Amino acid sequence: MSELNSSSPKPPVAARKPVERSHHGDVFVDDYEWLRDKTDDEVLDYLRAENGYTEARTAHLESLREAIFKEISDRTLQTDLSVPARRGGYWYYSRTIEGKQYGIHCRVKVDGDQPPATDGEIAGEEVMLDGNEVAGDSEFFSLGTVDVSPDGRLLAYSVDLKGDERFTLRIKDLATGELLPDELPEVHYGSAWSADGSTIFYTKVDDAWRPFQVWRHTLGATQDVLVKEEPDERFWVGVELTRNEQAIQIALGSKITSEVWLLDANDPTGELVLVAPRRDGVEYDVEHAGDQLLITHNADAVNFSLASASLDSPGSWTTLIEGDVSSRLLGVDAFADHVILYRRRDAVTELAIMRRTDGSFSAPEVLEFDEPIYTVSPGRNDEWHETRYRFGYTSLVTPGSTYDLDVATGERRLLKQQPVLGGVDLGAYTQYREWATASDGTKVPISLVARKDVAKDGNAPVVLYGYGSYESSMDPWFSIPRLSLLDRGVVFAITHVRGGGELGRHWYDDGKMLAKRNTFTDFIAAAEHLVKDGWTRPERIVAQGGSAGGLLMGAVANLAPEAFGGIVAEVPFVDALTTILDPSLPLTVIEWEEWGNPLEDSAVYEYMKSYSPYENITAQRYPRILAITSLNDTRVFFVEPAKWVAKLRAVADADVLLKTEMEAGHGGRSGRYDAWHEIAFTLAWELDTLGLA
Repeated sequence: MSELNSSSPKPPVAARKPVERSHHGDVFVDDYEWLRDKTDDEVLDYLRAENGYTEARTAHLESLREAIFKEISDRTLQTDLSVPARRGGYWYYSRTIEGKQYGIHCRVKVDGDQPPATDGEIAGEEVMLDGNEVAGDSEFFSLGTVDVSPDGRLLAYSVDLKGDERFTLRIKDLATGELLPDELPEVHYGSAWSADGSTIFYTKVDDAWRPFQVWRHTLGATQDVLVKEEPDERFWVGVELTRNEQAIQIALGSKITSEVWLLDANDPTGELVLVAPRRDGVEYDVEHAGDQLLITHNADAVNFSLASASLDSPGSWTTLIEGDVSSRLLGVDAFADHVILYRRRDAVTELAIMRRTDGSFSAPEVLEFDEPIYTVSPGRNDEWHETRYRFGYTSLVTPGSTYDLDVATGERRLLKQQPVLGGVDLGAYTQYREWATASDGTKVPISLVARKDVAKDGNAPVVLYGYGSYESSMDPWFSIPRLSLLDRGVVFAITHVRGGGELGRHWYDDGKMLAKRNTFTDFIAAAEHLVKDGWTRPERIVAQGGSAGGLLMGAVANLAPEAFGGIVAEVPFVDALTTILDPSLPLTVIEWEEWGNPLEDSAVYEYMKSYSPYENITAQRYPRILAITSLNDTRVFFVEPAKWVAKLRAVADADVLLKTEMEAGHGGRSGRYDAWHEIAFTLAWELDTLGLA
């Protein structure tokens, strides 16, 4: 149990209102389920009391928070713009202006072959959408789509002013600047225009926040038409216009099964064409390649293979690239004269060129890079006839960089690297790749970055980050805020635990369902490795993770509290079993293919109960814990960390803080300056926990 100074502020005490949950002969008494109702004044008062307690307990860090915020601000080029990307007769980009919270979406007419320079004003700039004007005085602002019609006349954009991820879609005439009367409420992310710009397609969610319908809106019409509805609660629905603007693509997918339908973009009221009927456990993506379709699928290979199909017979697939046990095929980008493969090998991403000649494709030519640890990824490539390929590159020591690749010659042109101001010497930092040995003998990769002068003397402070779910890979990335840790001697490490996708599909499969505990034991093994390898000692490690990574934080806090000096759990999924047992909650049914269905399967119930953080709190000594959540989060409800914190104090007298954003969603505060303040809050708490405040 943790100790507090007798003069410290007293934490709030949540009332105990026990309710019973009974499944498969097991009865669990939950004292804090009453905290779920965010319309209840008692609940809101408790959350405000927790915020007040957190504010009081961290008041001594105010000057450090302000210093970190200033470091982030001073190192960031605040008036800046993205590299313009061509589509049709325009270059499209976004810009930021110092002192303003949100980005401004712009374009300029094409004049020449190269994109405009990004180091100053752009003559002829047209502002399509100013996020600051649209946000107004709202505490929260987020865009769900920013979509220009193929002819460049109209802009569709959707806005969320609450953080609940339900948007209102509007249409703007870019010639006049006027809003059309069309207003579509309660829509989800994304949109797709018909080829002539007369019609826009969008998705809606059901009561469980699942996008389950695609609708067609004809401009000026008073009634929209339902195009596709998915009744199976495991499946999500998405819609997009293909790069070559030949088809509207409707993709339906669960965690393990896919189905894709195509609609002629020139005939928005036409009939949908099924590519291939769903088969349980078979995932596939479709890339429209003009005269054929390219299919990335796992029907015959765990790590996915690439096939082609004719437009007339889209369900008959011919293999182009067979699956590879050492390389996970993530997807393809198709263009008139070439295809780019996006793959993952040895916990590193890669891009490879395949040129098209007389209807056939050349062997993949892999792009090589000098750094041993890096992340390369597709950029924005809207033009079907483009001869260059835009991609992004970053590493733990290399700021985000945007390149154009000349497909014919292989020549690369650096268009922009994220500026880092304030006299920062990037050569002062170095990165490492190490491998921990998990309890079952599996080698787990760890990516580390530190200043070169940090001694490996067993005393270095470490922030250890992890996620490990949904096959999401935590590929190395550069971060300006992270410099505030590194410059104070902190080592930042990413543990690539099972449940992610860093080492291929098997890495994911070995960290989900009834193998989920591997995610937690991998993370603990990484912490132990950093101690054994001479980097640090347990009390000098702060663990950090968010969302499903917050589940990881809660699990390791129970399993190995002695391995950490502190834990940051952001929007943490710490009451997992309660949530996954309730199909009426948002996203629950979809999640059964990730965690299992404890409602129907007693083995899954028992397994989840054995690791769900809230249910496994015991009267042991926990490290210091900071939990951060948002009142309007629709993915991980605020009640999960609220219950977790209350029980940690009641059962273990733990030193735990809860910070609830009262006007935000799953991603936290929306404005960039607000977000920097929140980052500074977390970093200051981490430094304090590491003894560096």
